[in-house]
Formats: sequence, structure tokens, C-alpha cells
Amino acid sequence: MAGPLIRESRLFRRNTLTAWMFLLPALLLLSLSVLLPALMALVMSFTQTGLDVTEPLVFIGLANFRRLLGDPMFLRVLITTLIYLVGVVPPIVLGSLVLAVLLNRSLPGIHVLRGAFYTPVLVSIVVAAIAFRWLYAENGLINGWFSVLLGSEFSPIGFLTNPLLALPAVMLVTLWKGLGYYMVIFLAGLQSIPGELYEAAELDGSEGWHKHLDITLPLLRPYVTLVAVVSSIAATKVFEEVFLMTQGGPAESTRTVVYYVYEQAFAELEISYACTVGLALFLLVMLLTAVRLTFAGDQGLL
Repeated sequence: MAGPLIRESRLFRRNTLTAWMFLLPALLLLSLSVLLPALMALVMSFTQTGLDVTEPLVFIGLANFRRLLGDPMFLRVLITTLIYLVGVVPPIVLGSLVLAVLLNRSLPGIHVLRGAFYTPVLVSIVVAAIAFRWLYAENGLINGWFSVLLGSEFSPIGFLTNPLLALPAVMLVTLWKGLGYYMVIFLAGLQSIPGELYEAAELDGSEGWHKHLDITLPLLRPYVTLVAVVSSIAATKVFEEVFLMTQGGPAESTRTVVYYVYEQAFAELEISYACTVGLALFLLVMLLTAVRLTFAGDQGLL
């Protein structure tokens, strides 16, 4: 008995060593590009430093955190980020789920249609932002359509210059870019559901959209949780759309937490304070993820 156990133990150790050897390059790259910078940012949160990395770090304890708690601008950008989160995540989850249900059919050319809805995911955010800026411009396509429909009395709408419209206008770019990506996730979940379940539901009188309420939604709850968590994290870290379209304006109505980090680091040269704001954002993302996963676990979704 001892001989086979020893051989199995040696085989297990060899396979484990082989697996770690394959993982080593990725772990090294991850450590250098993510873990090490994150650790440095954490240390710098307790210091007072600028862009000159040759200067010695001056530890100031919790001074940056006390400044953060008393910073009215941080509270404002945090509220803007949460509004962005609430305005983007539910439409993305619902819209991508509806798209997936509509495209989960065996029809001629359905693959082309799926590819068309996925195309925005492949478009660079720089190209998308420039295109939407042109669409939103006072002499752009949308205002041009309105002027043709409503006549000379129509006055152009300032989509990116009106504080009430700028944030929803930026949200629309995120929705346009994200729907196709999350649609693919839901399609994968839909295609894993056996067709016999729908046939049985039809025999029980569940037809049309009712069968999706009875079968699709309960079985797709893990996918809904995944999409909700991933899209929430992406929404709290929004930066490119704001930077390219509004630069935080007008009247700071689109300034988000990540854009505030960028301003503090590269405009005000407050590197240590920027790291502190970034750390607060990290804790916020962790909290939102933990709450969502806890809720999902309590409902038996995982």
C-alpha cells in the first residue's frame, strides 16, 4: 500500500510544480504591473510626496485621510459617481438581458445580428467619445435632426454644456459600449438552459414572456449577479468618457472619483492625496461587491 501512495504523492507534487511553473510568468507580470503599484500607492497614502520620486518619503500618518473626510469636493464627486452607478448598471443589466433573449434564436443571419450588437465593444473608447461629441454638438447630427423636424424656431440643445444633460449624455456612451459585451455573457447562460424546460413550461400554460419569468430569470440569477458586479465596478471607475467628452464639466457635473484622482495627481501634483482618494475608491468598490455578493448568497444565487 505504501508504494502506490508514495508514487501518487510524487506525481501530485510534480504536477503541482509544473502548474506553478506555468503560472509563474503571469504571476510575475501581475505582481509588477498591479500588486507592486497598489502597495506603493497604499504606502504613499500615509506620506506627503509629489512627482519627484527621488525625494525621501515624509510620513504624515492619517493626515491625508483627515483631509479626505473634510474635503467637500470628494463628497461631491462621490455622489456623482454613485449617480453614474445607479444610472448605468440597471439599464445595462436589463438591456443586455433583453437583447440576449431576443437574439437567442435559430434564425437565418442571427450570427450577423449578434455581431452587429457586439461591434460597439470593439470600437475604441477614443473613437466612440469623439463620435458622440460630434453627435451631441450644437451643430451636430442630433441637433441637426431636431432643427429639420422642428424648424427655425428650434434652439440647439447643449448636451455637453448643460449641467443637467451632461452626465446622462456621458452615461449613454457607457451603455452603448457595454450592452453588447454583457449580452454575450447572458447568451452563454441562455444557451446552457435545456430546451426541454421551455417545452415543459409551455405544456403547463407558460407562454411568451411568462416562460422567461418562470424559467429564464431563476436560472440566470448567477449571470445577473456577475453582470451586476462587473458593471458596477466598471461604472465606479469611469474615466475615459469623462476625460474625452467633458473634462469634468460643465460646472463639475460630470467629475467622478477617478477623474478627481487624475486631477489631484497630474494637475495639482498632490500624488499622496491622489493615492488616498484612490484607496477610498478601492474600499468603496470592495464594499459594493461584498454587499452584492452577500445579497446574492442570501437569495441562493451562487
